[in-house]
Amino acid sequence: MEATFANQTVKSQSNKGLLAGKIISALCILFLLFDAIMKIIKESHSIEGSAQLGWPVDQVQSIGIVLLIATILYIIPRTAILGAILLTGYLGGAIAIMVRAGQPLYFALTFGVLVWAGLYLRDEKLRKLIPFEK
Repeated sequence: MEATFANQTVKSQSNKGLLAGKIISALCILFLLFDAIMKIIKESHSIEGSAQLGWPVDQVQSIGIVLLIATILYIIPRTAILGAILLTGYLGGAIAIMVRAGQPLYFALTFGVLVWAGLYLRDEKLRKLIPFEK
């Protein structure tokens, strides 16, 4: 009887972690898709912001396409780790640009951590690969 109770407690905790991971990932995905689409359609605020950071205006659309591809890979469960790796590279570039432009880098850094935290909580294979428990 006790083993069943302990099993249910562990399962309940993992369900909460899975839900938290899905919520974190969904919020990240929504923002990334929004940012990518704004760059692809050359929305004026996106173009102006990118130009202020030193990006050539004619390259903003290409950057949006790269972000869209990485985000789509992150959405698909089979390719989510590859997507997270590509998003880490993208966000690392964003951090470098922010440092060069003298802008705060905490947003891109926090976002990179959230991309991996969401994936870690929702992907059992990743948790086994990188265990944070003894």
